[in-house]
Amino acid sequence: MPLTPEAVLPDDAAAALLVARVHEPEWDGPCVVAIRDGHAVDLTAHAPTVSDLLERDDAHRLVRSAEGGRRWPLAELLAATDAGRRDVPHLLAPVDLQVIKAAGVTFAESLMERVIEERTGGDPSLAARTRERLAASVGAVTAVRPGSPEAAKAKEILQADGLWSQYLEVGIGPDPEVFTKAPVLSAVGTGAPIGVLASSGWNNPEPEAVLAVDSRGRMRGALLGNDVNLRDVEGRSALLLPRAKDNNASCALGPFLRLFDDRFGPDDVRELEIGLEVTGTDGFVLHGSSSLRRISRDIGDLVAAVHGDHHQHPDGFVLFTGTLFAPTEDRDAPGEGFTHHEGDVVRISSPRLGTLVNTVTTSEAAPPWEYGLRRLMRSLAGRGVL
Repeated sequence: MPLTPEAVLPDDAAAALLVARVHEPEWDGPCVVAIRDGHAVDLTAHAPTVSDLLERDDAHRLVRSAEGGRRWPLAELLAATDAGRRDVPHLLAPVDLQVIKAAGVTFAESLMERVIEERTGGDPSLAARTRERLAASVGAVTAVRPGSPEAAKAKEILQADGLWSQYLEVGIGPDPEVFTKAPVLSAVGTGAPIGVLASSGWNNPEPEAVLAVDSRGRMRGALLGNDVNLRDVEGRSALLLPRAKDNNASCALGPFLRLFDDRFGPDDVRELEIGLEVTGTDGFVLHGSSSLRRISRDIGDLVAAVHGDHHQHPDGFVLFTGTLFAPTEDRDAPGEGFTHHEGDVVRISSPRLGTLVNTVTTSEAAPPWEYGLRRLMRSLAGRGVL
């Protein structure tokens, strides 16, 4: 299916404050844009980066009604992006200078799958048998509140039985797992290929709500994300998390950043239902979902774990909040669960945030990441907007 505004916009797009980034080849650089009435309206003269926009207390006014510069039809931008055209204006991930962070093991169901990865050493052929063995002994403790006295007691019992895991520590212990998902400016947007390492034989998408937070730690908006995960790599050792998580094109964000206002705010994020569809060239179709209602740690607590007196973020950050989704449906062999094939089309959607669409390739075959901070600064300076 081609990318169209109808396919990617939120259901209430006419009332939503939507921010995106457009790469304009004429200027060799991105423009901060507001999505209005089927067009992307250039706001770069008001806010040269999305990071700058989120620092402004009048960001709502700018996105809603500020006089902009150039305008691009959204349908044309999506068509160019979908076709992989880089010689004409096209959409990018809607964040720029923000650090890209991620919280892991924030849902009980995915916690069990992380323990299974660890116990199998990343071997998918052992997953089904291990899942059955752990369900009774470990599954019950995933219902306790993280950091509670009950969680501490459960830890003592599991340690005595030799069943404690580093994933259980971050799943029900006092401190969440937070890691850097990807370098600044490396995320891909809707319509772009997403990458898994060619050597990986057990991997999956991770559909997530992503918070946009400013330098003062204020949640300013939300968007969708795919925290592409290599289960076999992380299963071999949690110390390989950077190898499992941070590869070329392994972080997708979009399709737009929705600013918080009186119509949509943090409490609406807490109620989000995120849908997932994976469609393979082999005819395989996978459906899944992730409900923020079932998250084990509040999104405010996750933000506080990232930013505060202990750690500052002068350009703000975006934070993947974790996923309930951990696919166990067999694709290639009985008992081995799901793994991606090249050509899979991944759609992550929510009525309030739109639809993020990407096609799976290898990280080695995906377009190389070449546009960094130096090039961005040169482009903005050349346009006289810094």
